[in-house]
Amino acid sequence: MTPLSSKTYSAILHGDRLEWLGEAPVEMKDGVVRVEVKILGSESHASSNVERRPRAVDALRRLAERGWDAPKDTVAWQREIREDRPLPGREP
Repeated sequence: MTPLSSKTYSAILHGDRLEWLGEAPVEMKDGVVRVEVKILGSESHASSNVERRPRAVDALRRLAERGWDAPKDTVAWQREIREDRPLPGREP
């Protein structure tokens, strides 16, 4: 079997039947085409990295504008933030 092009088509799965949401694959011959189905779940989980990337870039830009500098000693920083106390029987 020759590999098909990897185009993306949207559909809803009804039991054992796909309902195309928009154009159907043009590769269909006699109403048959090989597909792979990925369950997306809720819409909030279906957003792609491309949609989230601008928000992440904006957040990093704002941190840079504030002059935020990553802590050098991350363990000490974590203890300070969490206000860790020495555990009984252990030295700090």
